[in-house]
Amino acid sequence: MILPVEAWMDIRRFAPLRAAGATWKEIAAQAGCDWRTARKYLSAGAPASPPRAPSRAGTVPRLVDPFTDVIDAWLAVDPRLRASVIHERLVAEYGFTGHYQRIKVYVAEARHRLELESDAQGRPPGLHRRFEVVAGAQAQVDWGDEGTLLAGAGISSKVYSFHMTLSYSRDPFVCFTISQDLGTFFDCHRRAFAHFGGVPAAIVYDRTKTVVRRHVAPGRAVPLHPQAAAFAEHYGFAIDVLAAYRPTGKGRVERQVAIAREHVLAGRSFSSIAEVDAAFAAWVPLRRQQVRRTHGELIGARAARDHAALAPLPEFDYRVTESHLRRVGRDALISFAGSSYSVPARSADGRVTRAGQRVGVRAGNDDISIYRLPADGPDGVALLLARHQLSTVHGAMVINPAHWAELPDGHTRATTTSAGDDPARRLTSPSPEPDPAMVLPGARPGLGVVVARRPLADYDRLAGLCAPPDPLSGPAAGTGESLVGAA
Repeated sequence: MILPVEAWMDIRRFAPLRAAGATWKEIAAQAGCDWRTARKYLSAGAPASPPRAPSRAGTVPRLVDPFTDVIDAWLAVDPRLRASVIHERLVAEYGFTGHYQRIKVYVAEARHRLELESDAQGRPPGLHRRFEVVAGAQAQVDWGDEGTLLAGAGISSKVYSFHMTLSYSRDPFVCFTISQDLGTFFDCHRRAFAHFGGVPAAIVYDRTKTVVRRHVAPGRAVPLHPQAAAFAEHYGFAIDVLAAYRPTGKGRVERQVAIAREHVLAGRSFSSIAEVDAAFAAWVPLRRQQVRRTHGELIGARAARDHAALAPLPEFDYRVTESHLRRVGRDALISFAGSSYSVPARSADGRVTRAGQRVGVRAGNDDISIYRLPADGPDGVALLLARHQLSTVHGAMVINPAHWAELPDGHTRATTTSAGDDPARRLTSPSPEPDPAMVLPGARPGLGVVVARRPLADYDRLAGLCAPPDPLSGPAAGTGESLVGAA
């Protein structure tokens, strides 16, 4: 039995008594223990710390031990795999019966061990190579999530910040949007190129879906999004896609996201995207007056050399659009992004648009274009059918009245109060159909028609409920009249 710490401390109090010449028996009587115990902890060679039980680590098998090889293999493929996911898979696929905490403790140990080990090429995975570039050689791009930045202005849309940083000078560009789609992403590129006055030789990206078409295994070439490749070809820069889970490859822009958030957004409120962009534009001169500790120069002085080395902008901009397929409804409308847009009933070459016909939709940053597919045209060429401003309101109907010029609008409908078909009363000139929203209850045409007035007894007589009235007498007393449709 291991002596408790409190009992050990109680025995140690009698060390001065032993030094004064007391016997072990006398000390044991005072301490309330056996004389052998008093001798063990008060002798000259006694340990100066309380007794401890020997460690049982490694002596008792753990529940996780049969599954360590499986866990290590999973972590080797994805070092960021969460312990909760590993526990879930072990329970479902391998019948693990232990608690989640056992997996959590082991995963923490395994991650630390894997960080100290070398990879397949013998390189320490915890270290990375620092690089420097010449002026105009590289820029880095990243997104920032600013949440409900405009919530105080009554705008519930989430706000995102687009960042492009020149690697040589750390000169920043930031703009703010409410979307991260393909058109918005590359429109932000055009704004950044205009801000810097040129195009860098290469741009570093994460494996975002607006740049990478699909993910591939490590060591294989990354397939680029066709629109991203075409945009880069037009502006003359190379796309550099980082390896998975390698944020240190674009640490310049990663740091820039935090800096812009602290100096531009922190402690301020905004009412519009334009106001946030203006706040960044006002901060840029202050940023360029600072000395960057990494290279020890003014950011503005280094940015001047960076801008001078950039490639010139092309004569024409490249417009990036997303392509989609939609079907035309019976109401000559297509549905896109939660809103409806009209298509012409007859195209420019005279061909009729059919209900259910498939059309192509190219969505830009602020407008959409609707095209007839090449397979539906006589010459196999796509034809522009309509172009609309992109609606910012969910559920809106964007309609061009010219598209519905040939569709029935109800202007041939008419009503009359005459008993016969009078040709003179036929509608000879078309009139526009009244807007139901503009007709007030007091101005409805039907409310001004005066109908015939009859005694109520006439209806009883026709139904056989009473005798016919005496033609020589007037109407019976108390008989009411029907007033139907009186104005």
